[in-house]
Amino acid sequence: AGFIKSPLSQKRLTQDSVELYCEAIGNPIPEIQWWFEGNEPNETYAQLWDGARQDRVKINATYNLHSTSTIYIANLTVDDSGMYECRASNDPDRNHLSKTPKIKWIRSQANVFVIERPNVIALVTVSSGKLILSCNVTTPYASIEGHEWMSGDKILQKDTESNAFTSYTIEGKMEEHSGVYDCIYKTNPVIRAQVNISVPPQVVAYKKSEHGNEGDTGVLTCKSSSFPPVGSWVWYKNGQEPIINGSGRFIIKSGSNKTELRILKLSIEEDTGDYHCNATNSFGFGGSTVNLRVRSRLAALWPFLGIVAEVLVLVTIIFIYEKRRKPDEVLD
Repeated sequence: AGFIKSPLSQKRLTQDSVELYCEAIGNPIPEIQWWFEGNEPNETYAQLWDGARQDRVKINATYNLHSTSTIYIANLTVDDSGMYECRASNDPDRNHLSKTPKIKWIRSQANVFVIERPNVIALVTVSSGKLILSCNVTTPYASIEGHEWMSGDKILQKDTESNAFTSYTIEGKMEEHSGVYDCIYKTNPVIRAQVNISVPPQVVAYKKSEHGNEGDTGVLTCKSSSFPPVGSWVWYKNGQEPIINGSGRFIIKSGSNKTELRILKLSIEEDTGDYHCNATNSFGFGGSTVNLRVRSRLAALWPFLGIVAEVLVLVTIIFIYEKRRKPDEVLD
């Protein structure tokens, strides 16, 4: 037996993706193939393979106890509309070019409709200390049953209005709310558009002042959660050239939202001072400063030695005082 576990009819927009899942049971374990028939009158079924359609088709199959196969098609076009067929067979002659298999291929089908994506104008405007995010569908489309605004997995706002225009208002500055926002139209298929609040990197030092002991490893960290992500990080010390990763005692580890400078075997004379972390993205640059103080390894002993010295002085004073106040011996 063979069957597709996905809906038998699916609607998608151009540039979206679709995934179909098929299972087959038999002994011996059957092979699964994927075939496609377009909507053109003279078009016939053609087999699909992994990497077809300019590498937009991905097929994964497993054969363990029973057969399972998934076909995934990315960046859909109108030409991807049609009937997708999952075929399963365990006949030894199933792929023979001249012999007809005794056991026919078992087939299961799903129809995919790809609709031209409507044009959505997405804008960000600033008014009286507020950010207004808006989306507007400018081409005719099927009935709209509501809207949602999302940031990541979080729903920010929803309604059941049927307007082509929808907006979401944020109190505050762009620097405080940069990121990717999605406006979603509840239609079939769903229309989704992105509204980006983009700013130069807003860099913050994890600690404005760091301390390290001579001979230890010093770690300085800067972060930026702004959008777009940071493309490049640069560290340098006051009045000096940029620090190169791996040069001397410096190791730099950077990502899209964080950078870390490690200084091996700290030196009081060479490493004490201000370090600057600079970030750059497609909208500009920003930076922050970290002050590094390097202490002698004996620094922890000075308080102890001070206490010992105070005790010795105090004992000496008491001893001298007691010695002087002792009465002279008187003969009987």
